[in-house]
Amino acid sequence: MRRHHELPFGAELTREGARFRLWAPRASAVSLQLEVANSAAIPMVREPGGWFSLTTTIVGPGARYRYLIDRKAFPDPASRYQPEGVHGPSEVVDPGAHAWRDLGWRGRPWEEIVLYELHIGTFSDTGDFAGAAEHLDHIVELGATAVELMPIAEFPGSRDWGYDGVFLYAPASQYGRPNALKRLVEACHARGLAVFLDVVYNHFGPEGNYLHSIAPDFFTERHQTPWGAAIDFSGPHRPMRDFFINNALYWLEEFHFDGLRLDAVHAIFDESEPNIISEIAETVRRRINDRELHLVLENDRNEARYLKRTDGRVTGYNAQWNDDLHHVLHVLATGDETGYFGDYTAQPAEYLGRALAEGFAYQGETSPFRGGKPRGEPSGGFPPAAFVGFLQNHDQVGNQPFGTRLSVRVEEAALQACVAIVLLSPQIPLLFMGEEWASTRPFAFFCDFEPGLADSVREGRRREFAHFPEFQDEAAREQIPDPTAYATFAMSRLNWAEPREQRHSRWLDRYRRLLAIRAREIVPRLAGIPPFSGRYRVLGAKVVSVEWRLGDDSRLLLLANFAGEPLPLPANLPEALMVYSSAEPGAPLSATFFLIEPDPE
Repeated sequence: MRRHHELPFGAELTREGARFRLWAPRASAVSLQLEVANSAAIPMVREPGGWFSLTTTIVGPGARYRYLIDRKAFPDPASRYQPEGVHGPSEVVDPGAHAWRDLGWRGRPWEEIVLYELHIGTFSDTGDFAGAAEHLDHIVELGATAVELMPIAEFPGSRDWGYDGVFLYAPASQYGRPNALKRLVEACHARGLAVFLDVVYNHFGPEGNYLHSIAPDFFTERHQTPWGAAIDFSGPHRPMRDFFINNALYWLEEFHFDGLRLDAVHAIFDESEPNIISEIAETVRRRINDRELHLVLENDRNEARYLKRTDGRVTGYNAQWNDDLHHVLHVLATGDETGYFGDYTAQPAEYLGRALAEGFAYQGETSPFRGGKPRGEPSGGFPPAAFVGFLQNHDQVGNQPFGTRLSVRVEEAALQACVAIVLLSPQIPLLFMGEEWASTRPFAFFCDFEPGLADSVREGRRREFAHFPEFQDEAAREQIPDPTAYATFAMSRLNWAEPREQRHSRWLDRYRRLLAIRAREIVPRLAGIPPFSGRYRVLGAKVVSVEWRLGDDSRLLLLANFAGEPLPLPANLPEALMVYSSAEPGAPLSATFFLIEPDPE
């Protein structure tokens, strides 16, 4: 079977030949320049609305090309492949060259999902799509059911987290050709793993983004983001909205991904109705309905509106990353009060209980970290599976000064309690690669920009931590790893010998056991959970009980004690089955889960 999402722009192979189409509304003339010696530029035809097009029979798969826009050469912003990087020519790709073999794959129900987030460049020794495929059996044996790839769009240099992508349709040439990515997706499906892709629609990276020159109407100075002028989603130009909508469809249809995670949508500015976030979901749901397909948001604003259900059926986004749950667990485990963690230090049990029972801890309350501004919307009416819970992810590890993982920072009992809460709560759990064996390898921030930009990034990274007490001295800041150095990237690569060591194998066994319990006891009860199914009781400053009514009318009870004194067990527990306890039930630094079967008729 061949899979192909026909694009209204870029290079498309058709029966008539290769069709090239570019939106350059301010250009006076555009030509196609083939990367062939002594090849003359071929003028493109001007169309209404700022478009230029050309169909030719002299170009086939593998041909490399650029656009000459008013005599300046640029790669194709809709390129399917950049074999020589962000500054090189684009390559014509035949999407039908890969014969798919996963014909029976229909995805996995959302309630079964356990996400395993990984970075292609540091997940394996080879740091590419093929290397990632070699470790898929490990993910299956762990008990995860879905792989989530950090962004893979073509980025500058040889290494990057992926959030500096500038060619949104081109799988990073650093990781392999497009067909290598398709083989990775296929290998996941062969093992029963769903595959998610992290996509970035809130900004382009700072190097290699030629859209400012090709179509400056993509951007607006009315809004600014941490990466510069915002993408102008509110503007009158339909082609730039279609650029992002087609990108979502492209990954889901042409590469057969099972879901997308939209990065930092709080940095998207759009006053349109529907806004681009909603329009992407509406278009995807309308176009693809023959398999399980899932959409997830990262949204610091805690906007619950995108999680709407109709008669229990997802009509927009399946879930949103639950930053509140992470932040309060981090505070309880580490005592960290810096930055946004300060919002959770006054009453951590209250925030933990609310984040577990109702989704968001902040549902419109004022946030001291955000200058007293309200944050969030009511979320208690959504099922727990509308939220993705995690203890570690690329941001929360990598944005530490040294990329230090919790396994290096936190007392083991506290870490065990936090892990149990994430893996056994009814929210959808996410793990970050290496977390499952308590890897001691850091995951630091790294990139590979041209020299001038690299200097700015290096200094900016160190200024970022200048307000930390331990980094107020310039000499101390010099110890923070240089994000542009190859050594910073190299030290972030997983060490696959670690899981064979006793300390790490114990952690790996613990994760496998917890995920097996989840699959057996929790997952079958998640479908059909009614609105407002969770409730919580604060039993002390760092002690809370949470109870959820599950889809089969059973109840799941958590007792979480992060205090220094034991917690007496509730009187009604003789009727409950203890499914897991990270320590003696009720002991300090413990999390214990009980199942209470439905009352007999």
